[in-house]
Order: sequence, then C-alpha cells, then structure tokens
Amino acid sequence: MESSYTICSDIAALDIPADGIFSRTLYSDDHVKAVLFAFAAGQELSEHTASTPAILQVLKGDARLILGSDSLEAKAGTWVHMPAQLRHSVRATTPLVMLLHLLKVREGDKP
Repeated sequence: MESSYTICSDIAALDIPADGIFSRTLYSDDHVKAVLFAFAAGQELSEHTASTPAILQVLKGDARLILGSDSLEAKAGTWVHMPAQLRHSVRATTPLVMLLHLLKVREGDKP
C-alpha cells in the first residue's frame, strides 16, 4: 500500500522579511491547517481569537506572547497549545519563524 504524505525540509530556514510578516500555508485538510510565519523584528499579530484550538511552535527567534491575561517570553523550542477562543497576540522581539497548527474541530466534537 502506498502512503500519501507531505514533507517540508528545514522550514526554519525560511527567509525572514526585512519588514512585515510573511505567512504560507504548508498543509490543510479536514483536520488541521499548518501555517508557517516569518516576522521581522518588532512586527506583531495583534490580539485576536481563533474559533478552533491551535498549537504554536517557535522555530527560530524570540517573541513576546500574550495568552489570555498572561504575558511571556518565547524562544526557539517554545510550544504552546491554545484552546479555541483564547485571546492571544504575538510580537517578534527578534526576527522570528513560527509554525501554527489550527486544529479543525468537526461538528459534534468537543473543542
């Protein structure tokens, strides 16, 4: 039986923009959407919520994360699970590469 898979080699080697934020969807199906982000230092995703649970992983650089009412420093290797509707923001304090997995919840599933 032949398996179907997706592979991305060395995603942390992404070119970081001199200014602004770059994002690219790496994979999307009925269960998960994986989005790679590259932030120039000082760039920010302002406070928002997501309708599904999400996993954020910092691959390179440093960031200030706001998760609900908590503020914390994140660096390469930081992994965060966020439940649906959690208020959050990301501010790159250095050039930053992060991977976001949006976990799609099917109707009837518990979030």
